[in-house]
Amino acid sequence: MSRICKDGFDKECIKEQREVYGIAYTQNILSGRWKYLILWFLKSTKRRYSEIKAFLGDISQGSLTKQLRELETDGLINRKIYPEVPPRVEYSLTSKGEEFVPIIDLMEEFGKKFGEQVD
Repeated sequence: MSRICKDGFDKECIKEQREVYGIAYTQNILSGRWKYLILWFLKSTKRRYSEIKAFLGDISQGSLTKQLRELETDGLINRKIYPEVPPRVEYSLTSKGEEFVPIIDLMEEFGKKFGEQVD
């Protein structure tokens, strides 16, 4: 089997191991503790940086910025900067990000069904 390395996937792996590649590609894009929650929070409406930070609570500014940049680089979210003082930045899902929403919804349902129950 071909290697998956830090720089991505070699072409032989993509061609010969298509099923595994699909899973690994998705996992690679969404690696990061907060990315699933960010996508879930953006699934219904665009949000400002401060709203995302407040929703996630304990995340540091550096970690949030890194996660948002990676999601943007991978084409899952849009970042729109408004020319105001102070600058206003809004994040929203791209069409690629919207296609991921059903997976997030399935994860939510699985967690509700099998996760810890609180009375």
